[in-house]
Amino acid sequence: MNFPTETVNVLPHMQELREAWKTQDFRFTREQQDQYDMLKEARKERVRWFYETGRVAAPGERLPSKAQQEEED
Repeated sequence: MNFPTETVNVLPHMQELREAWKTQDFRFTREQQDQYDMLKEARKERVRWFYETGRVAAPGERLPSKAQQEEED
C-alpha cells in the first residue's frame, strides 16, 4: 500500500476522543477539538484515496468468480 502511514490508524484515536467527549459532558476542549478535526480530515483523505485507487466496490459490481480468475490466468 502506497498510502502515508501517519494516517493509517486514525480510527482508534478518534474512538478515544469520542470516549473522552462522552465523559466530559459531550464537550471537547479546544485542543481535543483541533485534534479530532485533524483526524477526521485524515480519515476523509484516506477514504477518498480508496475510491481513487478503485479499492471500494461499486453497487451492482460483481467480483470475478474463482473459475473466471483461473481462466484468465
